[in-house]
Amino acid sequence: MPTLPPALAAVMVAFRPLFDHRVFERALVLVAGAILAVRTRTVTAALRAAGQTDAPFSAYHRVLSRARWSCLDAARVLLGLLVGRFVPEGPIIVGCDDTIERRWGPTISARGIYRDPVRSSRGHFVKTSGLRWLSLSVLTPVSWAGRVWALPFLTVLCPSTGFYGRLARRPVTLTERARQAVLLLARWLRVLAPGRRVVMVADSGFSTVALLAAVREHVTVVTRLRLDAALYGPIPPRPPGRPGRPRKRGDRLPSLIQRVADPATEWTPLKVSRWYGKRDYAVEVATGLAWWYRAGVGSVPLRWVVVRDPGGSVDPKGLLCTDPRVAPEVMLGWFLRRWSVEVTFAEVRRHLGVETQRQWSDLAITRTTPCLLGLFSVVALAADRLHVAGALPTRQSAWYRKEAPTFSDALAGVRMSVWRAQGLSMSRSGRESVEIPEAVLWQLTSTLAYAA
Repeated sequence: MPTLPPALAAVMVAFRPLFDHRVFERALVLVAGAILAVRTRTVTAALRAAGQTDAPFSAYHRVLSRARWSCLDAARVLLGLLVGRFVPEGPIIVGCDDTIERRWGPTISARGIYRDPVRSSRGHFVKTSGLRWLSLSVLTPVSWAGRVWALPFLTVLCPSTGFYGRLARRPVTLTERARQAVLLLARWLRVLAPGRRVVMVADSGFSTVALLAAVREHVTVVTRLRLDAALYGPIPPRPPGRPGRPRKRGDRLPSLIQRVADPATEWTPLKVSRWYGKRDYAVEVATGLAWWYRAGVGSVPLRWVVVRDPGGSVDPKGLLCTDPRVAPEVMLGWFLRRWSVEVTFAEVRRHLGVETQRQWSDLAITRTTPCLLGLFSVVALAADRLHVAGALPTRQSAWYRKEAPTFSDALAGVRMSVWRAQGLSMSRSGRESVEIPEAVLWQLTSTLAYAA
């Protein structure tokens, strides 16, 4: 088993109570191998990268396909590590989003046909075969990176409608799965961070009255609001002695698109730090209070905000917040953190091999992708410790000067720390030559020689 460096071992020791001792040792090998591997993230590729080519590979496959451990318990531990390290105080901002993992194969029972969000556009629709995942991430500024990172901790599978048809069960929609995940998150944080405000930031796919009504007592939700959404005022007092059922909604208010077109709408100038890639950009906002109503569900009080670009480069956007007391500038700052979720999805595909794994059993499939997304957060935690110790590199060149480390630098720093822990630097300090054990040298050269 490879020796883990102190920065990575300090993170992984928190997961020790979740596993049997033999399974935990094999899990550490897979974690080290997944960090060191390039291209694919299959079990055998992880074993090669970790230098365990003579290991009983079937035992390592069983860590994912048969061993008894819970992804939910691991997510709770990872959430505690992220909150304690990166969000020790203040509100906890959590991003909620879904992504499609492109997978093929008749034995993948939860596979479906979905719209590919990466390859599609407004005028071009592309379908893809794959798995839909719902991911919750802690959205927090990372001081040494100089920007907000989305650190995934909980990822759950959302099977296709055909999967439930084979089981003769009612399909669980994406928003219903989000409701379950958010309520579980609120229960965890009542123990891990009691008394802290929890804010969920999501895109328009999660902007439904049913979801907001179910979770607004536990978390504050900031999401998109359609410009043509039907909004209502407060329910007027009921006249005494009036027959009939009481009203469930107030009078109809102008929609957001009507307020944009109305010359009497009051607009307030506001500067936002990141607006579609622009720093310290000036926008104009209009805001107000309303109730969003749906028959059979009820009404949800909210604060609506319309954001207008004075330059006209971006169409007006509508936002809502389930806490009417939140100021528009705070609400907009929370929502702009959501873009880091898309960056994380791209990074885990580029650097951690998501969509390259080849597990076929249902249990292994439901574990592998959440583990790879969680590995992004594990690398960030280990890199943070390396930064404190002054051992986090930043790759520079004459044609590209980085202002701060990126995730590729964090991954490279953790990789080098893993290699050092295996005895890479054995010579005395101050010498130009370094003695490398033959096994480690072969491991490095074979990894580089077979890299794509």
